[in-house]
Amino acid sequence: MSNSLVSIITPTYNCGRFIEETIKSVQAQTYTEWEMIISDDCSTDDTREVIAPYLESDPRIKYICNEKNSGAAITRNNALKVAKGRWIAFLDSDDLWLPEKLERQIRFMEENGYAFSYTEYSEINEKSEELGVKVSGPKKITKWGMYGYCWPGCLTVMYDADVVGLIQIEDIKKNNDYAMWLKVILKADCFLYKENLARYRKRGGSISNHSYKALVNWHYKLFREADHRGKIASVFLTGGNMVLGVIKKIFYVKHLNRYEGI
Repeated sequence: MSNSLVSIITPTYNCGRFIEETIKSVQAQTYTEWEMIISDDCSTDDTREVIAPYLESDPRIKYICNEKNSGAAITRNNALKVAKGRWIAFLDSDDLWLPEKLERQIRFMEENGYAFSYTEYSEINEKSEELGVKVSGPKKITKWGMYGYCWPGCLTVMYDADVVGLIQIEDIKKNNDYAMWLKVILKADCFLYKENLARYRKRGGSISNHSYKALVNWHYKLFREADHRGKIASVFLTGGNMVLGVIKKIFYVKHLNRYEGI
Protein backbone atom coordinates (compact mmCIF):
# COMPACT_ATOMS: atom_id res chain seq x y z
CA MET A 1 0.00 0.00 0.00
CA SER A 2 1.45 3.34 -1.07
CA ASN A 3 1.78 5.88 1.74
CA SER A 4 0.92 8.85 -0.47
CA LEU A 5 -1.37 7.33 -3.12
CA VAL A 6 -5.06 8.25 -3.17
CA SER A 7 -7.45 5.60 -4.49
CA ILE A 8 -10.54 7.27 -5.94
CA ILE A 9 -13.55 4.97 -5.93
CA THR A 10 -15.88 5.77 -8.84
CA PRO A 11 -18.82 3.41 -9.36
CA THR A 12 -20.69 3.98 -12.60
CA TYR A 13 -23.81 2.84 -14.38
CA ASN A 14 -25.00 4.49 -17.60
CA CYS A 15 -23.28 7.80 -16.91
CA GLY A 16 -21.70 8.21 -20.32
CA ARG A 17 -22.95 11.79 -20.66
CA PHE A 18 -21.36 12.88 -17.35
CA ILE A 19 -18.32 10.71 -16.67
CA GLU A 20 -15.91 12.56 -18.97
CA GLU A 21 -16.38 15.76 -16.97
CA THR A 22 -15.89 13.75 -13.78
CA ILE A 23 -12.62 12.28 -15.06
CA LYS A 24 -11.37 15.70 -16.13
CA SER A 25 -12.06 17.09 -12.64
CA VAL A 26 -9.80 14.35 -11.24
CA GLN A 27 -7.07 14.95 -13.81
CA ALA A 28 -7.15 18.65 -12.86
CA GLN A 29 -6.20 17.89 -9.25
CA THR A 30 -3.15 19.72 -7.91
CA TYR A 31 -2.37 16.54 -5.97
CA THR A 32 -1.21 14.11 -8.65
CA GLU A 33 -0.50 10.87 -6.77
CA TRP A 34 -3.82 9.14 -7.34
CA GLU A 35 -5.45 6.19 -9.04
CA MET A 36 -9.02 6.45 -10.24
CA ILE A 37 -10.81 3.10 -10.15
CA ILE A 38 -13.88 3.24 -12.37
CA SER A 39 -16.07 0.30 -11.38
CA ASP A 40 -18.74 -0.32 -14.01
CA ASP A 41 -22.00 -2.06 -13.12
CA CYS A 42 -22.47 -3.36 -16.68
CA SER A 43 -23.48 -0.06 -18.28
CA THR A 44 -25.63 -0.36 -21.40
CA ASP A 45 -24.89 3.13 -22.74
CA ASP A 46 -21.64 4.51 -24.19
CA THR A 47 -19.79 4.72 -20.86
CA ARG A 48 -16.98 2.38 -21.95
CA GLU A 49 -16.49 4.22 -25.24
CA VAL A 50 -16.34 7.60 -23.48
CA ILE A 51 -13.67 6.53 -21.01
CA ALA A 52 -11.60 4.41 -23.44
CA PRO A 53 -9.33 7.29 -24.58
CA TYR A 54 -8.57 8.15 -20.95
CA LEU A 55 -7.66 4.55 -20.15
CA GLU A 56 -5.17 4.63 -23.00
CA SER A 57 -3.65 8.02 -22.24
CA ASP A 58 -3.56 8.08 -18.42
CA PRO A 59 -2.28 4.95 -16.59
CA ARG A 60 -3.64 6.31 -13.31
CA ILE A 61 -7.17 5.58 -14.53
CA LYS A 62 -8.24 1.95 -14.06
CA TYR A 63 -11.37 0.19 -15.26
CA ILE A 64 -13.12 -2.87 -13.86
CA CYS A 65 -16.55 -4.25 -14.72
CA ASN A 66 -18.94 -6.49 -12.82
CA GLU A 67 -19.75 -9.88 -14.33
CA LYS A 68 -23.42 -8.95 -14.07
CA ASN A 69 -25.47 -5.92 -13.02
CA SER A 70 -25.15 -5.96 -9.23
CA GLY A 71 -25.99 -2.54 -7.79
CA ALA A 72 -23.94 0.26 -6.25
CA ALA A 73 -22.95 -1.57 -3.05
CA ILE A 74 -21.25 -4.48 -4.82
CA THR A 75 -19.77 -2.13 -7.41
CA ARG A 76 -18.10 -0.01 -4.69
CA ASN A 77 -16.99 -3.15 -2.84
CA ASN A 78 -15.23 -4.45 -5.95
CA ALA A 79 -13.34 -1.18 -6.42
CA LEU A 80 -12.25 -1.14 -2.78
CA LYS A 81 -10.84 -4.67 -3.10
CA VAL A 82 -8.34 -3.56 -5.75
CA ALA A 83 -7.51 -0.13 -4.29
CA LYS A 84 -3.78 0.30 -3.57
CA GLY A 85 -3.73 3.70 -1.88
CA ARG A 86 -3.43 4.67 1.74
CA TRP A 87 -6.06 7.36 1.22
CA ILE A 88 -9.50 6.26 0.01
CA ALA A 89 -11.72 8.90 -1.60
CA PHE A 90 -15.10 8.64 -3.28
CA LEU A 91 -16.42 10.35 -6.40
CA ASP A 92 -19.52 9.16 -8.21
CA SER A 93 -19.42 9.23 -11.99
CA ASP A 94 -21.63 12.30 -12.36
CA ASP A 95 -20.09 14.46 -9.62
CA LEU A 96 -17.12 16.85 -9.72
CA TRP A 97 -14.19 18.01 -7.60
CA LEU A 98 -12.52 21.39 -7.51
CA PRO A 99 -8.79 21.24 -8.42
CA GLU A 100 -7.40 21.56 -4.87
CA LYS A 101 -9.80 19.09 -3.25
CA LEU A 102 -7.33 16.26 -2.67
CA GLU A 103 -4.35 18.44 -1.78
CA ARG A 104 -6.16 20.49 0.84
CA GLN A 105 -8.06 17.59 2.39
CA ILE A 106 -4.98 15.40 2.75
CA ARG A 107 -3.03 18.28 4.29
CA PHE A 108 -5.90 18.85 6.74
CA MET A 109 -5.88 15.19 7.76
CA GLU A 110 -2.10 14.86 8.04
CA GLU A 111 -1.63 18.07 10.04
CA ASN A 112 -4.32 17.08 12.55
CA GLY A 113 -3.79 13.31 12.64
CA TYR A 114 -7.30 12.59 11.33
CA ALA A 115 -8.18 9.28 9.67
CA PHE A 116 -11.69 10.17 8.43
CA SER A 117 -12.89 13.48 7.01
CA TYR A 118 -15.34 15.21 4.70
CA THR A 119 -15.79 18.65 3.15
CA GLU A 120 -18.55 21.02 2.17
CA TYR A 121 -20.07 20.83 -1.30
CA SER A 122 -22.59 22.60 -3.49
CA GLU A 123 -25.25 21.35 -5.87
CA ILE A 124 -25.29 21.58 -9.65
CA ASN A 125 -27.87 20.50 -12.21
CA GLU A 126 -27.50 18.15 -15.16
CA LYS A 127 -26.02 21.03 -17.20
CA SER A 128 -23.34 21.63 -14.53
CA GLU A 129 -24.97 24.91 -13.51
CA GLU A 130 -24.87 25.97 -9.86
CA LEU A 131 -28.21 25.61 -8.07
CA GLY A 132 -27.34 28.01 -5.26
CA VAL A 133 -27.28 25.34 -2.54
CA LYS A 134 -24.24 24.75 -0.28
CA VAL A 135 -24.16 21.83 2.16
CA SER A 136 -22.01 21.61 5.28
CA GLY A 137 -22.20 19.60 8.50
CA PRO A 138 -20.94 19.21 12.09
CA LYS A 139 -17.25 19.89 12.78
CA LYS A 140 -16.88 16.46 14.40
CA ILE A 141 -18.98 13.33 13.95
CA THR A 142 -18.67 10.58 16.53
CA LYS A 143 -20.06 7.05 16.28
CA TRP A 144 -23.46 8.04 17.66
CA GLY A 145 -23.48 11.23 15.63
CA MET A 146 -23.10 9.15 12.46
CA TYR A 147 -25.83 6.77 13.54
CA GLY A 148 -28.01 9.81 14.09
CA TYR A 149 -27.67 10.97 10.48
CA CYS A 150 -25.57 10.54 7.33
CA TRP A 151 -23.89 13.94 7.49
CA PRO A 152 -21.06 13.54 4.91
CA GLY A 153 -21.68 13.86 1.19
CA CYS A 154 -20.20 10.76 -0.45
CA LEU A 155 -18.22 12.81 -2.98
CA THR A 156 -16.38 14.61 -0.16
CA VAL A 157 -15.35 11.68 2.05
CA MET A 158 -11.78 10.48 2.53
CA TYR A 159 -10.35 7.98 5.00
CA ASP A 160 -6.98 6.50 5.89
CA ALA A 161 -6.95 2.80 4.95
CA ASP A 162 -3.94 2.23 7.24
CA VAL A 163 -6.29 2.94 10.15
CA VAL A 164 -9.64 1.79 8.78
CA GLY A 165 -8.64 -1.26 6.73
CA LEU A 166 -10.69 -2.82 3.94
CA ILE A 167 -14.37 -1.89 4.09
CA GLN A 168 -17.02 -4.13 2.52
CA ILE A 169 -20.75 -3.58 2.97
CA GLU A 170 -23.92 -5.62 2.61
CA ASP A 171 -25.72 -5.71 -0.72
CA ILE A 172 -28.37 -3.06 -0.14
CA LYS A 173 -29.88 -1.05 -2.98
CA LYS A 174 -30.07 2.35 -1.28
CA ASN A 175 -28.03 4.16 1.38
CA ASN A 176 -24.99 2.01 0.63
CA ASP A 177 -22.64 4.96 1.16
CA TYR A 178 -24.19 5.48 4.61
CA ALA A 179 -23.64 1.79 5.35
CA MET A 180 -19.97 2.35 4.58
CA TRP A 181 -19.62 5.34 6.90
CA LEU A 182 -21.22 3.34 9.72
CA LYS A 183 -18.33 0.88 9.41
CA VAL A 184 -15.61 3.52 9.07
CA ILE A 185 -16.86 5.50 12.08
CA LEU A 186 -16.17 2.47 14.30
CA LYS A 187 -12.46 2.99 13.57
CA ALA A 188 -12.20 6.80 13.60
CA ASP A 189 -14.22 9.95 14.27
CA CYS A 190 -15.05 12.05 11.20
CA PHE A 191 -13.98 15.69 10.90
CA LEU A 192 -15.21 18.48 8.63
CA TYR A 193 -12.76 20.42 6.48
CA LYS A 194 -14.78 23.60 6.16
CA GLU A 195 -14.21 24.39 2.51
CA ASN A 196 -16.52 23.87 -0.45
CA LEU A 197 -14.45 21.62 -2.71
CA ALA A 198 -16.97 19.46 -4.58
CA ARG A 199 -20.04 19.64 -6.80
CA TYR A 200 -22.91 17.21 -6.34
CA ARG A 201 -25.03 16.73 -9.43
CA LYS A 202 -28.74 16.85 -8.59
CA ARG A 203 -30.57 14.47 -10.93
CA GLY A 204 -34.13 13.24 -11.31
CA GLY A 205 -33.39 9.80 -9.82
CA SER A 206 -31.72 11.12 -6.68
CA ILE A 207 -32.72 9.41 -3.43
CA SER A 208 -33.57 12.84 -1.99
CA ASN A 209 -36.28 13.24 -4.64
CA HIS A 210 -38.24 10.19 -3.51
CA SER A 211 -41.24 10.10 -1.18
CA TYR A 212 -40.98 10.32 2.59
CA LYS A 213 -42.37 6.78 2.86
CA ALA A 214 -39.64 5.45 0.57
CA LEU A 215 -36.95 7.24 2.58
CA VAL A 216 -38.22 5.72 5.82
CA ASN A 217 -38.26 2.25 4.28
CA TRP A 218 -34.72 2.55 2.92
CA HIS A 219 -33.37 3.81 6.24
CA TYR A 220 -35.04 0.97 8.11
CA LYS A 221 -33.50 -1.57 5.71
CA LEU A 222 -30.11 0.06 6.20
CA PHE A 223 -30.12 -0.45 9.96
CA ARG A 224 -31.94 -3.79 9.90
CA GLU A 225 -30.22 -5.52 6.97
CA ALA A 226 -26.86 -3.80 6.52
CA ASP A 227 -26.05 -2.93 10.13
CA HIS A 228 -27.85 -5.99 11.58
CA ARG A 229 -29.75 -4.06 14.25
CA GLY A 230 -32.87 -5.41 15.91
CA LYS A 231 -36.33 -4.28 14.84
CA ILE A 232 -36.83 -1.85 17.72
CA ALA A 233 -33.37 -0.33 17.36
CA SER A 234 -33.88 0.01 13.59
CA VAL A 235 -37.18 1.83 14.08
CA PHE A 236 -35.60 4.13 16.69
CA LEU A 237 -32.59 4.94 14.50
CA THR A 238 -34.81 5.52 11.47
CA GLY A 239 -36.94 7.96 13.43
CA GLY A 240 -33.85 9.79 14.65
CA ASN A 241 -32.61 10.11 11.08
CA MET A 242 -35.87 11.69 9.97
CA VAL A 243 -35.67 14.28 12.76
CA LEU A 244 -32.01 15.11 12.21
CA GLY A 245 -32.65 15.37 8.47
CA VAL A 246 -34.86 18.36 9.23
CA ILE A 247 -32.19 19.81 11.52
CA LYS A 248 -29.58 19.46 8.77
CA LYS A 249 -31.76 21.42 6.35
CA ILE A 250 -32.15 24.19 8.90
CA PHE A 251 -28.55 24.54 10.09
CA TYR A 252 -26.30 23.05 7.41
CA VAL A 253 -27.97 23.68 4.04
CA LYS A 254 -27.50 27.24 2.84
CA HIS A 255 -29.51 28.63 -0.06
CA LEU A 256 -27.66 31.28 -2.01
CA ASN A 257 -28.37 33.36 -5.04
CA ARG A 258 -27.08 31.38 -8.04
CA TYR A 259 -24.76 34.21 -8.92
CA GLU A 260 -23.47 34.60 -5.38
CA GLY A 261 -20.06 33.21 -4.55
CA ILE A 262 -20.47 29.56 -3.50
